[in-house]
Amino acid sequence: MKINIPVAPLSLVLLLLFVSFAGDVVSASICADTVPRLKCTSPDAENVCREGRVLSGTAIVVCMSFFICFSIHQISVEWVSSHYSLTTAAKITQEWWKLEEEDGKKMRSVQKPAALMHCDRSRHRYDLCQLDGPTVMYPTNITFLVQGPTTLKPLKIRPYPRKWEPFIMAYIKELTFSATGGTGGTGGGGECQVRHEAPALVFSTGGYTGNFYHDFSDGFVPLFVTTRTLFHHLRGEEGQQGPVLVVSEFHNWWLSRYAELLRGFTRWPIINLDMETKTHCFPSVKIGLIAHEDMFIDPSRMPNSESLRDFHALVHRSYSSAAAAAAVPHQRLLRQRRPRLVVVARVKSVGRAILNQEEIIRAAEEVGFEVRVFAPTTTTALSEAYRVINSSHAMMGVHGAALTHMFFLRPGAVFLQVVALGLHWVADVCFGRAAQHLGLEYMEYKITVEESTLVDKYSRDDLVLRDPKAVVKKGWNYTNLYLKEQDVRLDLVRITTYLKKAYRKAHKLLLREEQHTIIL
Repeated sequence: MKINIPVAPLSLVLLLLFVSFAGDVVSASICADTVPRLKCTSPDAENVCREGRVLSGTAIVVCMSFFICFSIHQISVEWVSSHYSLTTAAKITQEWWKLEEEDGKKMRSVQKPAALMHCDRSRHRYDLCQLDGPTVMYPTNITFLVQGPTTLKPLKIRPYPRKWEPFIMAYIKELTFSATGGTGGTGGGGECQVRHEAPALVFSTGGYTGNFYHDFSDGFVPLFVTTRTLFHHLRGEEGQQGPVLVVSEFHNWWLSRYAELLRGFTRWPIINLDMETKTHCFPSVKIGLIAHEDMFIDPSRMPNSESLRDFHALVHRSYSSAAAAAAVPHQRLLRQRRPRLVVVARVKSVGRAILNQEEIIRAAEEVGFEVRVFAPTTTTALSEAYRVINSSHAMMGVHGAALTHMFFLRPGAVFLQVVALGLHWVADVCFGRAAQHLGLEYMEYKITVEESTLVDKYSRDDLVLRDPKAVVKKGWNYTNLYLKEQDVRLDLVRITTYLKKAYRKAHKLLLREEQHTIIL
């Protein structure tokens, strides 16, 4: 790099200075020629001669100095410019890059094409892959092929949102996807036996599916988050179709049991990836489910700030027909002026059963509740469960999967969770925080050592009874000790105090309903 100095203007200035000083020199010469003729007999003439000689010398010195300095400067600039040219260019380029990046502009005229397939594998709970182009699904070898300008190597994913559990993820079927150059089967339709207008969302119902809690925590809540995040323009309700759901490790019972709820996500037929034999073509495909936390939706991560309450509302819309069917008995309940309490019963063989349940029911009735015992099984119709619970004002039960029926309660209803020994953290993560986000009147009854049947199996000095928190920290296998090996026998005096408080809260909800009914 060579720095050019504007020589012409500088030379002109020097020339003018030279001419100016030359004029002084000429004047001095004239004076010198005149003085001899005057013999310098006049004092004025002598002064003129003296000044002329001084100006003449000054002009010569100044002019020579300017020329010498200019020459040295010119040589110096050229040497420095040559020596530092690469460094200077690099610095200037870096500064321009910074300015352009800050302004959000592009420095290069040629941009890299957007990736047709890309995965977010940075999350603790899930992987999510997107195929942003026409895609063919080959169900026989569980492969998705996206059309692109170039062929890309295959990638794999296990689309189940419990990534942090290697044990369970090992049982999740792995799906393969890649990109191929050219139109393939997605252009002319030669390989498309079934063509879809809507994009596809692919996920697995393997893992813990079948446990009512996990059906929601690992299934429907993440499904809600994913559809509202990636397909918010294709809502599966309110007249819009939603994405096509493609399900790996499909269960027929899952489809029949949750049919009403699934219609809130999509209006398209759900595809059983395990049994499908035809090739399907989609405009784009997303693989995997987005999960924030256990039974939780973070509004700050949602496009429209949806929360768990929005999912709660979807559940209510899905089973609204059940609520309508319960209208007559609900009016009868209002006339009786007694709030209804649903006691969720557990079978003794699975652990955490209330051994003195009949005594608890009588205590609740004495407090003022109308009590209904609810003992759900895998064959219990959710429409019936919704009818029973949604028409109630309070629900209580020992921590367990069946408490997921809290989603059927109305906002303002009472939810009393009995927390068995060693299950404080699990009870809060699974239901406690979620209940509060749903707007329920959440209450927690933590049993004492004397109320657990573990006191009959272990000495009071045993760590199992003395410090359950330390035992749970050893791992989930130790937590299972508290989940599987204990039942509870509630202290009637203690639990009655909680039931009275629950009754007051439930009665307020009943009064609000009566006022609403009168207005209508």
